[in-house]
Amino acid sequence: MSNTIEIENLNVFYGERHALKNITITIPEKKITAIIGPSGCGKTTLLKCFNRLIDTNEGVKVTGKLNVDGENIFGENVEITHIRKKMGLVSQRPFPLPMSIFDNIAFGPRIHGETNKEKLAEIVEKQLKDVSLWDEVKDRLKSPASRLSIGQQQRLCLARGLAVEPQLILGDEPTSALDPVSSKHIEEKFLQLKNDYTLVVVTHSLPQARRIADYIIFMYAGEIVEHGTASEILDFPKLERTKEYVFGKIS
Repeated sequence: MSNTIEIENLNVFYGERHALKNITITIPEKKITAIIGPSGCGKTTLLKCFNRLIDTNEGVKVTGKLNVDGENIFGENVEITHIRKKMGLVSQRPFPLPMSIFDNIAFGPRIHGETNKEKLAEIVEKQLKDVSLWDEVKDRLKSPASRLSIGQQQRLCLARGLAVEPQLILGDEPTSALDPVSSKHIEEKFLQLKNDYTLVVVTHSLPQARRIADYIIFMYAGEIVEHGTASEILDFPKLERTKEYVFGKIS
């Protein structure tokens, strides 16, 4: 499976405010890329571009290209459902659908045409096992997902995203609302997933970036000011703004 992601001169405007400025970068395949930087620098705005969540808002203008396997997802006549199938999203807080644990996982495959009950059951079991949740919920698959703990809900949402076999997994501060044990579960799963997927994760936690990231994009005021391997950025930052952020001088 190819996972080529290339961004060319991407700009995002919220009305008159220029939120992202000429973003050009290639996302490394089958690696974990962490987007870091101070609050309000454009991290989440960039992440939302990947699955076309940004331009559905009123007053937002997007220019430039975001190519997935050579297809500009902001091009004319691009089918958004087709694009979002390629992108699995794990948000800051989990949002399980108001249905059973089983139906949360089966939801995506059903939307994309899977109707065979045995096949759906196989998908649900596989994905729950993949996020280390199967043993905890296998006897209550018909129970509402809302009864799970917040850490379990986050793993459920990750499993739901994986069920449609995406190419790219997006994480928007995916552990910020979790306890340390649940955070560790998610981080460990991300490290496993990079064997098969490309991952892009927004994080405010430099220790987390150091633990899981292969590649880092440092953003400041809507621009990419530095990018490189985790060691290059965190251990040997070139720019003063990056150094200030790495060593905690920017709030």
